[in-house]
Amino acid sequence: MRDLVNIIIVLLVIGWLLGYVGFGAMVGNLIHILLIVAVVMIVLRLLARI
Repeated sequence: MRDLVNIIIVLLVIGWLLGYVGFGAMVGNLIHILLIVAVVMIVLRLLARI
């Protein structure tokens, strides 16, 4: 399950970077939502290790 979470986090961050660099004006707030979701998943993973 941890590998799946890592893959999702990486895909969200890559999607955010591609959207920010390539389609920033067209996509708009969706880019920032992807980043927030990725950060939340990272925090939840860190809390699960405690």
